[in-house]
Amino acid sequence: MKTLRIVLWVAVAVVAAVLGYTAYRISNAKDHLAAGPFGVPFELVSQTGQPISEKAFTGKPSAVFFGFTHCPEVCPTTLFELNGWLERVDPDGTKLQAFFVSVDPERDTPEIMNQYVSNVSKRITGISGPPEKVMEMVKGFRVYAKKIPLDEKNPTGDYTMDHTASVFLLDAKGAFTGTIAYGENPDTAVQKLENLTKR
Repeated sequence: MKTLRIVLWVAVAVVAAVLGYTAYRISNAKDHLAAGPFGVPFELVSQTGQPISEKAFTGKPSAVFFGFTHCPEVCPTTLFELNGWLERVDPDGTKLQAFFVSVDPERDTPEIMNQYVSNVSKRITGISGPPEKVMEMVKGFRVYAKKIPLDEKNPTGDYTMDHTASVFLLDAKGAFTGTIAYGENPDTAVQKLENLTKR
């Protein structure tokens, strides 16, 4: 009986230690995200063909969305809604900036991005570039993106992209502050952007 109690107390101590360590790691991860610029350094190309780097995400708060121009619903809907939220929160365009980063750089050249984004918004800047550099940036920003063949029997044929559908919110120093989920209540999204302007 005494041995059983000792074993149980040891088991409880081990579980407590594991839970404590897990909580510590999660806390540290959140602190790390909030402590400095989010993501990784990058050198890509804006929709107008100009060089653009991680420095573009500083100076004033940013809303950053990752998607692709062949996206049937999520991307055009998100860009349209984001443009509307920006007009509500910052009609003069002096407090916030927004970016649309392609997760399909093989098809989304800067020229294609320019045509696509310009049809939706003058407030959002498209970003693309060499596929390998774009995907390094996408992974560095902890964004999920995967090519999905439209025909399983022809994996090298036409495809779509499965990707993270949230809008990332960064403060003026480029630090992560939160997200706006796809389909989020518009008033909630606007409030998040308003809060972002006060950081």
